[in-house]
Amino acid sequence: MTKLEQVIAELKKLPPEMQEDWAAMFLDQLDEQHRYTLTDEQVEEVRRRMADKNPVYLTLEEAKERLAKLLG
Repeated sequence: MTKLEQVIAELKKLPPEMQEDWAAMFLDQLDEQHRYTLTDEQVEEVRRRMADKNPVYLTLEEAKERLAKLLG
């Protein structure tokens, strides 16, 4: 039995109202995932950065400063 099948089996044990609530939450989550997808170029950029052997890390304050400069 897959994890998905296990979840469905457990959900079927719940009262109908709770099943509806859980179903709505799952559908909302799936809808959110479809809204935020990366382009092929963005995926390549993420891969390139993750492969960097010497990544540069910023403190939260440094990141805020850089964003403030970029956003004016």
